[in-house]
Amino acid sequence: MNPDLIAQLKTLTTPHLADGCLRCGVPIRFAPAGLRPLAPDMEVRGRARPVRHVGSIDVFFELLEHAAPGEVIVIDNGGRLDEACIGDIVAIEAKAAGIAGFVIWGLHRDNRELAELGLPVFSLGALPTGPQRLHPRPHDLFRQALVGQHGIAETDYVAADSNGVLFLPESRIEDIVAAAIGYRETEARQLAAMRNGRSYRSQTRFDQYLATRAQNPAYGFRQHLKDIEAAGEV
Repeated sequence: MNPDLIAQLKTLTTPHLADGCLRCGVPIRFAPAGLRPLAPDMEVRGRARPVRHVGSIDVFFELLEHAAPGEVIVIDNGGRLDEACIGDIVAIEAKAAGIAGFVIWGLHRDNRELAELGLPVFSLGALPTGPQRLHPRPHDLFRQALVGQHGIAETDYVAADSNGVLFLPESRIEDIVAAAIGYRETEARQLAAMRNGRSYRSQTRFDQYLATRAQNPAYGFRQHLKDIEAAGEV
C-alpha cells in the first residue's frame, strides 16, 4: 500500500472508516462487540496476517517466520471462552518481529504483562489457563481466520480502536479512506457549527426532510442527507 495512504488510514477512527464503507457501498465487516482492547487507548492499523489456532503456540512462531513488520495478527480460536491462546511469550516475540498488534477471536492471558508490554491486543477477554488440546492442522492454517461471521485473509486490512474492530478489503481501501476523510471533514464542520449554536437539525434541513417524508413515506433520512450533500448544502 502507498505509504501516504497508510498514514491517512492511521488518522481515521473506525466510525469514520465504517461510514466510508457505507458511502462506497462496501460491506461493513466488523468483529462482534464483545471483542475489546486490552486497554482503552489501544489502537492498531495494518495488513491482516491470519492464523487458525489448533492448541499449540508453535503456530504463532511459525507465522512470524513469514510475517512482515506492521502487520496485525488475526487469530481464529473459534470464539472459545474455555482457553487463552496467547500470552506474554507470544506477544513479546511478536513485538520483537515488528508486529503491530493482535486481534483474537478468543481469549488471552498474562493480562498485566501484556498491558505493560503495550502491544495492542483486542480479544474477548482474559483467562488464566491455556489450551489443553491439540487438533490436527488444517490445510488453510495461515490463509484465513474467521472472526465472528467474517472470513479474514491477507488481502484485508485491520482497523481497531476503542470503538471496535473493522476489516477492510485491500481492493477498495483507497476509496474507503477518501470517503472516510470526506465524512470526517463534514462531521467536523457540523460539530463546529453546533458549538456555535447552529443545531444539527437546521444544518441538515430536518424540516424539509419531514415535509418530503410526509409526501413520500418511503423517503429515508439517509437519502435526504445524500440529496442535500449533492446540492452542496452540508
